[in-house]
Amino acid sequence: MLHAAVVTLVAVALSLGLVWVGYLIHVWRVAARSPLTLPRPMTVLVFGRRLVRDRPEPDYQQRLQRALALMKAQQTDHVLLLGGRSGGALSEAAAGKAWLAGHELPPGIILRLEQASVDSLENLRHARSLLLEDGPVTRVLPPVGLVTSRYHLARCLLLARRLGFDGVPVAAEPSLVLNRRMLIRLLAESGYLMWIDIGLRWAGLIGHRRMTARVS
Repeated sequence: MLHAAVVTLVAVALSLGLVWVGYLIHVWRVAARSPLTLPRPMTVLVFGRRLVRDRPEPDYQQRLQRALALMKAQQTDHVLLLGGRSGGALSEAAAGKAWLAGHELPPGIILRLEQASVDSLENLRHARSLLLEDGPVTRVLPPVGLVTSRYHLARCLLLARRLGFDGVPVAAEPSLVLNRRMLIRLLAESGYLMWIDIGLRWAGLIGHRRMTARVS
């Protein structure tokens, strides 16, 4: 999406950086305000993250802990773990399943793995395919809870809605802690979100079907 990157850089330059500030504020607000629970029982999508020695690292563990809390609170009985291989022997989803297996899952939980993806967009595309397989007659996606780290929620929510999901953000961490690491994450995510959103808006304006088809 080089075209989108060029358009985004032009927008940032012409606005003297104010466009990026606007996206940063949005990412921060979603990160700060997202709930820890679901408004009603629904399917849960847990986003994976790069493994460390084939095991979930701290951010991924927090996501899994949040999903486990939702299961124990009977807010979900259908969980999809998302994530393919990121350099190790196991997929991110398989490593997440192994972690959950050591933490006493409640009975009756349907736990499924999406192991073909390499990024958040592919996570959601493949999750959509799996969920549509469950309802071949109606072909309607169920509402979903998007469980991931607070800094990651705004991007996942945008992509999910572009792909037709009725998605609710659920934060992995108990609260937003603004330390140096989190600020770097928020800056990076606001850049990703700006690139995706401005690129898609520009593609729609000029009728660039191939670009819009990548996120649909």
